[in-house]
Amino acid sequence: MSALLVALRLARRNAWRSRGRSALIMVMIGLPVLVITGVFTLTETMNVTPREGLVAELGTADARLVQTPEGTVLQQQPNGMSWDTSGGDYRAAAPELGAAEVAALLGPDTRLIPFSTGVLRLSTERVDALEIDLRDPLTRGMLTLSEGRFPAAREVAVTPALGLRPGDLLRPSGEAPLTVVGVVEHPYRPSLREVVGPDLPLAPLDGFWSPNEYGPGWLADTAKPVTWTDVPALNTAGLYVTSRATIPDSPRALVRFSSLDVQHTVGLGAMVIMVVLETVLLAGPAFAVGLRRRRRELAEIAAQGGSAGHLRMIVLADGLVLGGAATLVAAALGIGAGVLGASIMARWGGQVGPPGVPWSPVLGIVALGLLTGLVAALVPAVQAARQNTAAVLAGRAPAVADRPGWPLVGAVLVLAGLGATVVARRQSGSVWVLASAVLILLGLVVLMPWLVRCTGRPAARLRLPLRVSVRDAVRHRSRTVSAVAAVMAVTATAVAVGIGTHSEYMDRRNAYTSARPTGTLAIWAGNIGDAAWNGLRAETARQLPGVPLAAGYQAKDTEGHRYALRYTVRWNGIRTRRSVAIGDQALLRLLQGRHDPRAAAALASGKAVVFDAAAVRDGKLTLRASSTSGPARKLEVPAVPATPADEYQGGALLPRDLVEQAGFSTAERQLYAMYRPPADSTLSRDLAKVTPRVTVASEEGYRNVPDPGLWGWLVGALVLVVGGTLAATRLASADMRPERVTMMAIGAPPGTLRMVVAGQALYISGLGALVGLVAGTVTGVALSRPMTTHGAGDPATIAIPWPFVIAVVVGLPILATVAALITRTRPPLARRLL
Repeated sequence: MSALLVALRLARRNAWRSRGRSALIMVMIGLPVLVITGVFTLTETMNVTPREGLVAELGTADARLVQTPEGTVLQQQPNGMSWDTSGGDYRAAAPELGAAEVAALLGPDTRLIPFSTGVLRLSTERVDALEIDLRDPLTRGMLTLSEGRFPAAREVAVTPALGLRPGDLLRPSGEAPLTVVGVVEHPYRPSLREVVGPDLPLAPLDGFWSPNEYGPGWLADTAKPVTWTDVPALNTAGLYVTSRATIPDSPRALVRFSSLDVQHTVGLGAMVIMVVLETVLLAGPAFAVGLRRRRRELAEIAAQGGSAGHLRMIVLADGLVLGGAATLVAAALGIGAGVLGASIMARWGGQVGPPGVPWSPVLGIVALGLLTGLVAALVPAVQAARQNTAAVLAGRAPAVADRPGWPLVGAVLVLAGLGATVVARRQSGSVWVLASAVLILLGLVVLMPWLVRCTGRPAARLRLPLRVSVRDAVRHRSRTVSAVAAVMAVTATAVAVGIGTHSEYMDRRNAYTSARPTGTLAIWAGNIGDAAWNGLRAETARQLPGVPLAAGYQAKDTEGHRYALRYTVRWNGIRTRRSVAIGDQALLRLLQGRHDPRAAAALASGKAVVFDAAAVRDGKLTLRASSTSGPARKLEVPAVPATPADEYQGGALLPRDLVEQAGFSTAERQLYAMYRPPADSTLSRDLAKVTPRVTVASEEGYRNVPDPGLWGWLVGALVLVVGGTLAATRLASADMRPERVTMMAIGAPPGTLRMVVAGQALYISGLGALVGLVAGTVTGVALSRPMTTHGAGDPATIAIPWPFVIAVVVGLPILATVAALITRTRPPLARRLL
């Protein structure tokens, strides 16, 4: 039997004998594999390709044709997924076609059935609606009947998300009730809320059109395929085409790495190194436990003729067996979790296709997990090959000797990482900062034995339990270093991500700006006539009874060209272009949220009121008047700074007289009100009926909240820090057997023994957290610059999330110490010679 087979057999037997330790190692190695495999599988499964989605769009038909609204000119692109539309003032619109005319365009022996998508207005909501006869064979596969039957005239079927059953009544607004006779399911959208029937009272379009969502049309069964050569003629006739012949048989697209440019390569390499490093550092103490327990067995093998290579092979076989089993089990669980997660997420919203596994990335992750197991066992394997056989058989602890050159190597790596961080901080992408952080972490890992030895010097000033804990940790640096480095890496990563993420959030919040205060409703129209505007104003007053309206004005030159007045100012370090409003005292009170006598007097005297003080220079505001159809002009107007209603608000207000003195005419085309429309408001649709050129906007202020995923990092750090600390503490408890026996012999109570074990946990997690705080702060501050700067001269925003940092750096070590303190400590059994 070859030496490798013997080593694998011994590894399997040892793994089964120490099932708890083996399970811990498998979890540490397999968890990253499970998570990454699950994410890849979930993404692949939730991606529905155009070819897979054809059955829901076409059933068994050859093509679907959607009639474009009047005034729309359509031109589809060869990929079959995009289109261009342009308004109909400049080109003639295609007339609406009937079924016979469409059939003639598609050729002889064409059969059409009506097919329309839209919305159905119920008393309290609007739901998607599909008007089609599901009893026709062309619709087979579009929706699957799960209960009842397909609907006939004045009957409907509903999807399960609506919560209706056969026999219920559906009451559209202003229409006769419809009877629910069936429940149907969409092939890949289980959360879809849709009503289906052959004759539905669809609501009119709300001023926009989308061929994939709304519009009347037909399903076509043709004698020959509808190819791209037929599409231009159908587009000219006003028909949007979806055809089986135009959808390519492309493979499923998953997570594919785009072109491997330098940044992608560096980012991918940094991610792989971080995952492997963290897993190796966490699993290292557990492998060290196995080496300690097998030290006598390995010494006996060496005494019987086993070479150093054989001992290395035996310990590396542990990594191969446990790493291989962990990655295979984790990959299988990840695939299952990804498929199950896709179906669950699709029920909350989204879509789910056939189960798909991206085998190339998954196999790469499995190979990486296997490599991680081997690397984690590498240091114990080297130690096993170097152990003193006679000392081990005599029961003496092996001596620990530091390599004198390693601290210098670690210092060089740290300094190189710091230098690279300074350079990377000035680059546009954050990937270079992350790559520099890897150098710093590697240097700190190499420096960790020296740091552990240095921190052991002040142990004499500590109380007895802590003094014993620290001295034991320093004496057994081979197991302490790995655990401290693991905690350091986790803490540094969490702190860096926390500072970078929070800085980005604060930068977005500080950069937010608006020309109107929070709660303002703005209504404006484009190039419309006075009659249309008067109608729009009257309809607005009718829709908002009792709400005061402030008017805004539009500037035009003598030739009727519409002009926009703007100025540029720096806001939060970013050059921001502001549009200037034109109005009177009512609009000024709305923009300031109060009556300001000084600003009101300046506006009445013909001066601009500016809410950006930096834009006013020598009592002047420089404006640029620009138009899409006329020459640009530069204006300088007298101005005074004023305080707006909100701190993030900017902009300026010009009196009409000042604009007209500059050679422009003014016309009312904007309305403003302090009013928040309710969630179910139909104001936009109602005003669009008066003129489609109307725009309705509501200013809600800055709505984003801090990223909740930041605290997800805390949960991950909790698992890794506490788990790694307890694994190292358990090993320390076993190695401290002689000291514990001595303490019990002199009368130490069990609480003191627990304090010694808890002291080990506090030392490991505390030292790792402090070093990680320094490394993470350096990386986080550097990371904040590429994440928060937007050009030359824009200062970086640096914001530290103190609650998060305190929870990571202080809370996690305390939690790990408490967990070690309440862990049961068995009194050691001492052998006595009589």
